[in-house]
Amino acid sequence: MICETVEEFAARLPSMRAIAGLDLGTQTIGVALSDRLHSTATPLLTIRRKKFTVDAAALLDLLNAREAGAIVLGLPRNMDGSEGPRCQSTRAFARNLERLTDLPITYWDERLSTVAAERALLEADTSRRKRAEVIDHVAAGFILQGLLDRLGHLGRTG
Repeated sequence: MICETVEEFAARLPSMRAIAGLDLGTQTIGVALSDRLHSTATPLLTIRRKKFTVDAAALLDLLNAREAGAIVLGLPRNMDGSEGPRCQSTRAFARNLERLTDLPITYWDERLSTVAAERALLEADTSRRKRAEVIDHVAAGFILQGLLDRLGHLGRTG
């Protein structure tokens, strides 16, 4: 089920299950996971994209193994807030994923999440090669943490 608002998503969150954050790129999917109390996002891994069925199977296997109860996808809006082709692609991915899982799915505005992830990795003195390996799941962590912070403000955690 795709939830268009954070409030609707919060109402559908299963108790004591992690939330997965996804940074969907054309070549990779960055994955982060929350704790069961929905307070902290942890970057997990990056999946190399092949085709939707393979990507979805790998993703859902991972989420099942980690007992995730919901999914948030970074929505790559343009800087003026409008939605371009990348947003359409993300929404199509969510619609296709919705057919394969009962987990609630929502979106989080990901503008500047990759920039924030890059800045954090530079501050941590991460090598260029290592940054390239981890940037997608670190960006997924920023996306997920933004959603977790919003849920906390709504009073919906755990």
